[in-house]
Amino acid sequence: MMAKAARAAAAWRTYREVTRPGSPKLMTRVRAIPRMVGAVLRGQYAGLGKGKLTLLGLGVVYLISPIDVVPDFLMLIGVADDFGVFLWLMGSLLGESGRYVQHERTVIEGRLEEAG
Repeated sequence: MMAKAARAAAAWRTYREVTRPGSPKLMTRVRAIPRMVGAVLRGQYAGLGKGKLTLLGLGVVYLISPIDVVPDFLMLIGVADDFGVFLWLMGSLLGESGRYVQHERTVIEGRLEEAG
């Protein structure tokens, strides 16, 4: 029960962060995910470690894999674990990509100040 409440709270925090004025919006964050992954792999963004990136990748693999820790035929439990991983993955990706967009903005502003 506590795990469900924690996942719901994490989803609510993510929603509030995405809708906060001045914060990068949902589609901006989604479009930033491939750039963020590339920057982490090239060592150009230290805000997200390769270990956490690996965990996020494993979360994606888990969701698309036909192999499941808790089989879906166990109706509520089988679907609940997938949904929990989905909520964690979306919350983590949207939060991290929002921080990455802010990082990009800071880098661009720094370059503009140097040029100006």
